Amino acid sequence: MRRFVGFAAVAALVLGGCSAEGAGGTAPATTTPAGLRVDVVADGLSHPWDVGFLPDGRLLVPQRPGRIALVAPDGQVTDVEADLGDVVARGEGGLMSLVVHPDFATSRRFTTCANTASDVRLVTWELDGTRATRVKDPLLAGLPSSPSGRHSGCRMALDRDGNLLVGTGDTARGDVPQDRSSLGGKVLRVDLATGEGVAGNPFGDRIYTYGHRNVQGVAVRQDGMVFTAEHGPSTDDEVNVLKAGGNYGWDPSRGGTVGGYDEDVPMTDLERFPDAVPAAWSSGSPTEAICDAAFLVGEQWGALNGVLAVTALKGAKLLLFTVTQEGGVHSVAIPPELDGAYGRLRGAELSPDGSLYLTTSNGTDDKVLRLTNPT
Repeated sequence: MRRFVGFAAVAALVLGGCSAEGAGGTAPATTTPAGLRVDVVADGLSHPWDVGFLPDGRLLVPQRPGRIALVAPDGQVTDVEADLGDVVARGEGGLMSLVVHPDFATSRRFTTCANTASDVRLVTWELDGTRATRVKDPLLAGLPSSPSGRHSGCRMALDRDGNLLVGTGDTARGDVPQDRSSLGGKVLRVDLATGEGVAGNPFGDRIYTYGHRNVQGVAVRQDGMVFTAEHGPSTDDEVNVLKAGGNYGWDPSRGGTVGGYDEDVPMTDLERFPDAVPAAWSSGSPTEAICDAAFLVGEQWGALNGVLAVTALKGAKLLLFTVTQEGGVHSVAIPPELDGAYGRLRGAELSPDGSLYLTTSNGTDDKVLRLTNPT
């Protein structure tokens, strides 16, 4: 099923200077260039979490309840035959991120991340036609999971060297983000073939950064700089720039002095952790529940070339961040046709042809969207 909507010139969003209110957050809002186009590539899905691109133009789309859709170029959807019986979809958890291996043309391999009854784990599969079989089960196990599914997220991306970056949630446990013996509330960097930590990781294990609350998006810029999108509590969703070994300052346990999950602490607690890495952007209040992230790359994007696109669940919009060479956020724009028009937006992946694929996450009749700049 394919349809599109174009949009005309957009008036500036009046959020005022560097106000922390609304979608502008800690950066001023800007106008959005005219002429973008949204196509509905596929529909009838349920909480599609991600999009993986195959060399023949088909898409692999994992759905949170525990299904993988194979989407043909004409939009036809076929279920992949795969043993996903161990996937436990509860709360925010279930079948989540998917990464197609760079050598898929010969290996036929892709990796998924999902909740099971005991943990969150990565599994590598081999696709033969419409059937997928497990070839590395697990690639990595033991990522913590919450019984309710809260903050059990798992977002994967490949860095410039082909290593697998994995953003995880803190499972709503106060001591997890600062605990380097736990894989929760972290960004991991592991070998795509073995699941082991990469040589040069800052702590000699799988952990690349820590002190995170709930990483929902990981985007790698062409120069190798890695940006993440992260859910805040009642205030301060964050866009962060990763620095090897960095502490991102989330500590609901207040240094182990309180029990439970105290969400009144700052998202990045620079008083408790003076060396914590400050956010490149914070939403302030209200939060948007920002999710996946991808860079727009290519001359076809015109003035948007190099912009960081970030989806929002609660905000039900796409945010376009103009970022500096050093990793700061200069300004934010919101395309009006992706401001509430499709409900909650989750996945964001740049395709080989440079177009941006997005997924909705409304629970019924969810869609895969394609965003282009035809002008």
